[in-house]
Amino acid sequence: MLYIGVDLGTSAVKLLLMDSQGKIQNIVSKEYPLYFPHPGWSEQKPEDWYEQTIAGIKELLEDYDRSQVAGISFGGQMHGLVILDENDEVIRPAILWNDGRTFEECDYLNNVIGKDKLSEYTANISFTGFTAPKILWVKNKEPENFARIHKIMLPKDYIAYKLTGVHCTDVSDASGMLIFDVKNRCWSKEMCEICGVKETQLAKIFESYETVGTVLPAVADELGISPEVKVAAGAGDNAAAAVGTGTVGDGMCNISLGTSGTIFISSNKFGVDKYNALHAFAHADGHYHLMGCMLSAASCNKWWMDDIIGTDEYAAQQKEITKLGENHVYFLPYLMGERSPHNNPNARGTFIGMTMDTTRADMTQAVLEGVAFALRDSFEVAKSLGIQIDRTKICGGGAKSPLWKKIIANVLNLKVDIIESEEGPAMGGAMLAAVACGEYAGVEDAAAKIVKVIDTVEPTPELVEKYEARYQQFKEIYPTCKELFDKIQ
Repeated sequence: MLYIGVDLGTSAVKLLLMDSQGKIQNIVSKEYPLYFPHPGWSEQKPEDWYEQTIAGIKELLEDYDRSQVAGISFGGQMHGLVILDENDEVIRPAILWNDGRTFEECDYLNNVIGKDKLSEYTANISFTGFTAPKILWVKNKEPENFARIHKIMLPKDYIAYKLTGVHCTDVSDASGMLIFDVKNRCWSKEMCEICGVKETQLAKIFESYETVGTVLPAVADELGISPEVKVAAGAGDNAAAAVGTGTVGDGMCNISLGTSGTIFISSNKFGVDKYNALHAFAHADGHYHLMGCMLSAASCNKWWMDDIIGTDEYAAQQKEITKLGENHVYFLPYLMGERSPHNNPNARGTFIGMTMDTTRADMTQAVLEGVAFALRDSFEVAKSLGIQIDRTKICGGGAKSPLWKKIIANVLNLKVDIIESEEGPAMGGAMLAAVACGEYAGVEDAAAKIVKVIDTVEPTPELVEKYEARYQQFKEIYPTCKELFDKIQ
């Protein structure tokens, strides 16, 4: 049988076709626009997502027996607010995860409602990217749209609804809304009241590997597949990527170097750090995870290469970097503000330490190291909770760089396992579809049989020592600059 994984990203939807043995048969990507109607705002049209997903599935299956398609599932950009009216029509463009307009609503939630109460209700505090402050923003700034809301959905769940007619979500994606009781895996009545919404306006909750429905006959006919094809709930992009890299079960770790960057630690037990520096979310394997999320990771390198240097020869620029652990230039990778662990939308990207003999290679190296150091900030929080991790998987566009993987291994002093397929959320979505269809006994079973480690980047004691000294200097820069960041906004 064949399984489709749909990775609904920020710039494109990636579709992956996997067979019963976990072998990738085909991959297709379809782009769609991103809109910035005001500085700091970020929006997309859900209709574009669906249109390109349908076009992508058609292309994905062109040379395959469509009667063999058994299931579809998802990984998707998290936190985005999709609101539908009583006719299930989109009311306004979706407000995305990297949208920064909700600082007033976040201030209200964190400082008026209070972080302690938020953590009690949801296991998390408010960040500008989360969904609950977006709901409050619509309520405060667009009351006419708020009054029309019949259903509140997340990005990938809108696609699932269009395929099945079922208003659904999964526990991992719902965890990032700040309206979900993570510990008890249900909607928080208190947060519904705070946001002014009814539970009936929210989607039905499923585990990521559960079937939400089958493909509507009209959609199945358009795609040339059976209306019996099962659609599984899927997961938020980071949880889906974790499934795709085999980061399931207790004490596993994955680092994602995509547009944003994450360090993801799976756990069989629910837990929250007392400062809420890390997100405590439900995981797609039926358990839980802690996650540190930085808003700009591989996108920092893309910005530096594309917009500043003006080159697409990423590998060539990295070849000039030869003295790891000896760079005196530092870079704070906060081009979009920062989430974990600082939770400061006013933070900004910063170079420091340049001298007359600083080279372009030094600054390129500083960008790569700055992302690694920022990931370590979140890793240090996990270690403070007594979590012991000695190795990690890695995925995302940045993971294609051997140099960046070496830097991360030594900055974090972790063994970095390279897996055979680094397709992240799309692979995880296909695996969840296979579990929903009974191909595998569960998510951990699927991961054990499908995910294969083919290489490991080992840290070296000498380089670990050098980077330890550099990190101790790096972690002093943000606190020193914080007051200035607030002033220059």
